[in-house]
Amino acid sequence: MSHDSYLYAGLGGFVAGIFLRSFVDLGTGFTLFFVLLAAVLFFVSLFSPYPLFNSPPMGEKPRQRSGRGGGSVIFFSIFLLTAALGMLRYDFADRSALQTALDLHIGQSVSLEGLVISEPDERESVTRFIVAVEKTKILVTAGREPKYAYGDRLAISGKLEKPRNFTDETTLREVDYVSHLAKDGIYYEIFKPKVEVLAHGEGNLVVEKLFAFKQAFIRNINALIPEPHAALLGGLVVGAKQSLGKKLLDDFRTVGVIHIVVLSGYNITIIAYFIEWLFSRLRKNLRLAVAAGAMILFALMVGASATVVRATIMALLVILARSTGRIYAVTRALLIAGFFMLLHNPKILVFDVSFQLSFLATVGLIYFSPLIEPKVKWITERWGMRQIVVATIATQLFVLPFLLYKTGILSLVSLPVNLLILTAIPATMLLGFMAGIAGFAWNMLALPFAYGAYALLAYELAVVEWFARLPFAAIALTSFPLWLVVAWYAGYGVVIWRLRLRNSAQLLSN
Repeated sequence: MSHDSYLYAGLGGFVAGIFLRSFVDLGTGFTLFFVLLAAVLFFVSLFSPYPLFNSPPMGEKPRQRSGRGGGSVIFFSIFLLTAALGMLRYDFADRSALQTALDLHIGQSVSLEGLVISEPDERESVTRFIVAVEKTKILVTAGREPKYAYGDRLAISGKLEKPRNFTDETTLREVDYVSHLAKDGIYYEIFKPKVEVLAHGEGNLVVEKLFAFKQAFIRNINALIPEPHAALLGGLVVGAKQSLGKKLLDDFRTVGVIHIVVLSGYNITIIAYFIEWLFSRLRKNLRLAVAAGAMILFALMVGASATVVRATIMALLVILARSTGRIYAVTRALLIAGFFMLLHNPKILVFDVSFQLSFLATVGLIYFSPLIEPKVKWITERWGMRQIVVATIATQLFVLPFLLYKTGILSLVSLPVNLLILTAIPATMLLGFMAGIAGFAWNMLALPFAYGAYALLAYELAVVEWFARLPFAAIALTSFPLWLVVAWYAGYGVVIWRLRLRNSAQLLSN
């Protein structure tokens, strides 16, 4: 077997172990049995002279090992070992779910002192942020005023509650809100408490400065561009958590472009190319270090969500491949990115929809794009039009089954709306970025960029609102079974496999 096979066995086992442990706790003893079994299989396979441990017939001399059977057993032993490591990693991450002293005060008024460890998420009427009380995270929902910031030390008095699941008003489905918060280690919340600021600037200095720069950038945008255009631009460029309003957000969901409201993998890729171009004149090693550092700082500044982290790791691998001249194996890069993210937080595999959609979209981009591109040769390559169309169709088709299962909303206008909007996103981001940066020097200098960005934002919002008003824009499904999702993706797998076989046969015949 090739070295890649062993790599995929290890990564696949790690994912399988986390997936199993996400639903069933088999206990530490069972996990250690996996480790022992993997070790036994590995060493017996390594030293046995017979393939697959088959002894020769009585009277015959031992045959030379072919290596095929031993390779298969080593493959299986690596899978078992990494599956056990995946379960152990989940066990370690799940320790925060154990009962704490705060459980004794659920439903009671408490007075706590803690540190704001997240960037505040400003909604229409409230602001949400995470407070760390010693090693326990609490989600606090407060009013819009006064403003709070990362690194503030607060005295909080309010009713302590456990998060609860709720029913979505549109699809009438139960939303697993408890698991959504638990993936980030949040098991408590306080709604509208009395808050007193005790001190400022007690967080990580680097993160604090990055957030401060981000807020100054957003203020520049707000001074130049009206709402809701400014809120959309802030989400596109720096992942700003500003409310677009419930109606507009519902319109984005209806037409299937909610992913552009916040930074997605597509946006991060555009930013990575811009950073690489910006430092292209530096020496190779220096360019690599500076570009990688800039991407990491940018990821921290925008909040380091699952989508941003995955896209940033992928972008770093792209930069590394280009700088070193190595072939960029996108599938391997995707798996490595996923491994490091799961190593950091194994709960995102099952309980983070953003992580799941991000990976499905990337897989669709890798395997569907080559199949779709020959069918759209009639589309011009100018301004990257054909590439945008291919990428949009590939990702939309591949994430559709999962979206139907998770959201229950079938957008019938998603494809045309994505095609109409995504063509304008790169220019919108560039002009918006230039406007925000120029605003640090002089607002008059930033106005030309702001006018251009505003025109594109107005176009994008007009497209969303017009299509959202169509009576057939979306259909709400109360149920979309998991077995149908599995069958759908199995069908995708068969189609991809057969087309790849046909393409390989054509290449060999030529």
